[in-house]
Amino acid sequence: MIRAQGLTLRRGTKVLLDSAEFVVNPGERVGIVGKNGAGKSTLFALLTGDLDQDAGTLTMPEGWRIASVKQEIAADDRSARDFVIDGDVHLRALQQRRATLADSQGTEIAETEAALVEAGAWSANSRAEQLLAGLGFKPAEWAQPVNSFSGGWRMRLALARALMAPSELLLLDEPTNHLDLDAMLWLEKWLAAYQGTVLLISHDTEFLDAVARSILHFDHAKLVRYRGGYQDFLTQRAERLRQTSIAFERQTREAARLQGFIDRFKAKASKAKQAQSRVKALARMEALAPLQVDAGIDIRIPSPDHMPDPLLVLDKLSAGYTTDDGQQVSILRDVTLMVRAGSRIGVLGANGAGKSTLIKTLAEELQIQGGERRASRGLAIGYFHQHQLDMLDLEATPLMHLARIAPDAREQELRNYLGGFGFSGDTVNGKVAPMSGGEKARLALSLIVWQKPNLLLLDEPSNHLDVETREALATALAEFAGSMLLVSHDRHLLRTTVDSFWIVADGVVREFDGDLEDYREWLAARNAEERAGQRAADKAEAQRTEDGADAVVDRKQQRRLEAEQRQRLAVARKPLQARLAKVETAMDKARLRLAELDALVADADLYTDARRAERQQVMSEHGELSKQLESQEEEWLMLQEEIEAIERDAG
Repeated sequence: MIRAQGLTLRRGTKVLLDSAEFVVNPGERVGIVGKNGAGKSTLFALLTGDLDQDAGTLTMPEGWRIASVKQEIAADDRSARDFVIDGDVHLRALQQRRATLADSQGTEIAETEAALVEAGAWSANSRAEQLLAGLGFKPAEWAQPVNSFSGGWRMRLALARALMAPSELLLLDEPTNHLDLDAMLWLEKWLAAYQGTVLLISHDTEFLDAVARSILHFDHAKLVRYRGGYQDFLTQRAERLRQTSIAFERQTREAARLQGFIDRFKAKASKAKQAQSRVKALARMEALAPLQVDAGIDIRIPSPDHMPDPLLVLDKLSAGYTTDDGQQVSILRDVTLMVRAGSRIGVLGANGAGKSTLIKTLAEELQIQGGERRASRGLAIGYFHQHQLDMLDLEATPLMHLARIAPDAREQELRNYLGGFGFSGDTVNGKVAPMSGGEKARLALSLIVWQKPNLLLLDEPSNHLDVETREALATALAEFAGSMLLVSHDRHLLRTTVDSFWIVADGVVREFDGDLEDYREWLAARNAEERAGQRAADKAEAQRTEDGADAVVDRKQQRRLEAEQRQRLAVARKPLQARLAKVETAMDKARLRLAELDALVADADLYTDARRAERQQVMSEHGELSKQLESQEEEWLMLQEEIEAIERDAG
């Protein structure tokens, strides 16, 4: 297990952890939450050995292999597939060793070949391709060099490489920042089947709920552990705050009573002994401090002055971009849609499908290539995108930024407005340069909505925001009186702020009749169809190759090759089948216990006051077992897919 005792961490003069303690057991999935700057990433650096603690101890099992996502990767001409396989350092070392052995070194060759089989050498390509496909890379991109991909796609490659590495501990720091919904759903399934321990930093509350089974919360330089996912954490923390507040008030009253007795009777000889005993009782009383609730951010988006209807009409619009040599590249075609007053639209689609192209065209950042874009008189657009963070003046302050676009406003009015976006006191006069990504995003958003737009075009507005700020943004957008188009991989933000969807796929934008669950099903059906098409194409190509072969393979040689292939297949399948059997046994056991608990839950006598403690235990166990069974079913499906992939690759 991972165990911290008396752990103290500092960054400069700031104390991140002060005598903190926690335990993480093997196989657990633990979410790490806390405000930006609390020390979450610093804790990961300590676990990987990149930092040392200032005091205390942090221990983990000897020999544990740690996998984590590198934030910077070398952009070279290796193929994406090879780059991902490089994550398995042990396999690469064995392959390199085999390449250096001479034919005369028979014993060493045999040992190395056996080690390669054990390391999964024959399934490495297939496993890497599954990771790439799951994270959104098309088959044609698997052989492309790493330096041909943009920064966001390189981060996906870095994630795939970390997942490829055999490990007992997987550290994931905001893994969903560069993922779309498709890839995020796939990652949830992959993590459900992962056998090791997962520590996860994420501001995506739905992703935390889907993956984490425990939460470690950075709370005023301590780490407090809660059972369950993020919603369970919120419930338990609220109860902890309530109980601590009650205990603090009770202790305050008792201390006041004791002090009153002491003050009243300490001067009287007849009562001196009793007064002295009260002094000792007061000294022994453990000092409780009320748990502090961090001041929240209350974002308010001004209501628009005008709201024409419709705001924007797209009629057979074509959109795309122009290359450096003047060639037009079409991304979207024949788009015929309307943005009405009060519309709240979520834009769905895979990365690269054209969501950002659509938003940029609506914002007139890109010229249309055909058709019409008809804007109503009085249309006022507020357009937010990540590149705006780079356009901020690093030497200026939030107050200076706002004063530039509102020169006639009083300073106090500007200060009050910025306070709603988390900039209060001296922070309004702090330079932008040292700000975190979340702080810059808040500042950029505040500058956009000051103009009172009646149509907000938001492209991933919650990237870099911590959980509290995301909640504040969701509330503000839900209360916004204007219209909105939102591109986001944050499912919680989409669920709480939009009431209809557009979907971008295959160069077309259309209305989507459904919610996010329907979109998940649509994705699954589409991916299954694509896999079936790819298998058919591969089979046809293999048949053409076989038909065109001139040489006739010797039958004896063919039988030997087939036998070797069967042996490799058996070796590759064996560990997966063993894990599958283990999961099936655990699922049967969980179902049996759930049936027993269901019978208890159905018993009316369980709800009497006499069985209150038992009822709480039964409900808790039922919830945990249900989550456990769901996770096991996901793992079972993943194992079946891996076995099918190995058999398919074997022909």
